[in-house]
Amino acid sequence: MTVDISRGVNPLRDPDDRRLNRIAGPSALVIFGVTGDLSRKKLMPAVYDLANRGLLPPGFALVGFARRDWEDEDFAQVVQEAVKQHARTEYREETWQQLAQGIRFVQGEFDDPAAFRRLRETVDTLDVERGTMGNHAFYLSIPPKSFPVVAQQLLESGLVDDKPDDNRWRRVVIEKPFGHDLESARELNDALEAAFPADSIFRIDHYLGKETVQNILALRFANELYEPIWNRNYVDHVQITMAEDIGVSGRAGYYDGVGAARDVIQNHLLQLLALTAMEEPISLSAEHLRAEKEKVLAAVTLPADLSTATARGQYAGGWQGGKKVTGFLEEDGMSPESRTETYAAIKLDINTRRWAGVPFYVRTGKRLGRRVTEIAVVFKRAPEHLFSRGQTSELGQNALVIRVQPDEGVTLRFGSKVPGAGTNVRDVTMDFGYGHAFTEASPEAYERLILDVLLGDPPLFPRHEEVELSWRILDPVEEYWASLDEPLEQYDSGSWGPASADALLARDGRVWRRP
Repeated sequence: MTVDISRGVNPLRDPDDRRLNRIAGPSALVIFGVTGDLSRKKLMPAVYDLANRGLLPPGFALVGFARRDWEDEDFAQVVQEAVKQHARTEYREETWQQLAQGIRFVQGEFDDPAAFRRLRETVDTLDVERGTMGNHAFYLSIPPKSFPVVAQQLLESGLVDDKPDDNRWRRVVIEKPFGHDLESARELNDALEAAFPADSIFRIDHYLGKETVQNILALRFANELYEPIWNRNYVDHVQITMAEDIGVSGRAGYYDGVGAARDVIQNHLLQLLALTAMEEPISLSAEHLRAEKEKVLAAVTLPADLSTATARGQYAGGWQGGKKVTGFLEEDGMSPESRTETYAAIKLDINTRRWAGVPFYVRTGKRLGRRVTEIAVVFKRAPEHLFSRGQTSELGQNALVIRVQPDEGVTLRFGSKVPGAGTNVRDVTMDFGYGHAFTEASPEAYERLILDVLLGDPPLFPRHEEVELSWRILDPVEEYWASLDEPLEQYDSGSWGPASADALLARDGRVWRRP
């Protein structure tokens, strides 16, 4: 019997094995920038975890490309150390030995044609020795300014489209930021599409690999409970928050000039908004999911007066978590004249029948009260015809809170009578946590995303149209902020942001949720 594992399906496996259609076929992953933190802390451990879970083929190959003067054995040692320090699953020698047999390293510069010829020779040899069958994914874990030159070198060296064959694939993976505005995003996309077909470009937003983010679709569309009230008739407003309790942490050179809005809102938070607000897709295919997300992003509008619909600030020095911390402008390498924001909040409207009149508030910041990412759908208040104002003085608005990190789950806040002789109503919660409800451990986001790349399964990857629509939303805000000739508002480290952010909601008679 001939076994076809070219697409990751082995008919000799147990048909009841739920991993069956999620096992990668013969393939090699080439990582550019293997000396960086992302590769060491996320990518290489994720590859090992996939192998440890039986989701990579025995002949899988991992190739590193960097300037270091390493041999294959040197790189293998680097990978092993990264695995032992950062892998999610237990270290098993048998898994490591199988993976190590396919580890290779190529030394070179991004603009050196000879280095890419060596890379081609390496993957061609792996096709023979490891049976990777010409299926190669190129992960660009490098600064975005280097994407075009690497893509061009891959093309000119024949690593992309040499001897095209329907039975093999070549894919490229890039990390955010996907440009710094609409124009640069278009230029970046043109450079990538000059080398790779559009459906072979995978833009990774690691938030979309998180289990809770994926659960938004199940929560909304696999249950009858929520969807009937998921609209303007019942929802008062939506808050989407990504808060960090750390500062720029030595990333001043990268962060200055980028800021919180470009770093987080343009990608992570607008993707969460799209999943929260989209209509039910025809299917869970990439084509149908993307179509609905694009409709939402195309319908997003900014209020006319950005001075009252946006807020920004910089964290000041002080105390956080019992430790003295440095203000943003005093961070090493930061210009004391910097007008880059570390906190950003924006009010957005969605011009659709479902959401007309329902504001979406998105916010992100560094050195805030705690690390948390959540989506809070806040419902309208019930009419006060049965309970008096005094009886409901401690009752807030009902809310459904989707916790993306760190305590993944869903909380429903509603009113309940307080035990006793009186009739007083106050808030209580029902809570679902992944760690309590399931015995299966949630895979790390990069495990899911890397596996999807190897399988050619693109639903979790935003395509260029989504990126462009997101920049269309954010660019006017950035242009407005750039026009202001004034220092940025300072906020205390460990607080929940500048006073202007509270004023943004107060104008609408609302307050930010305290996560």
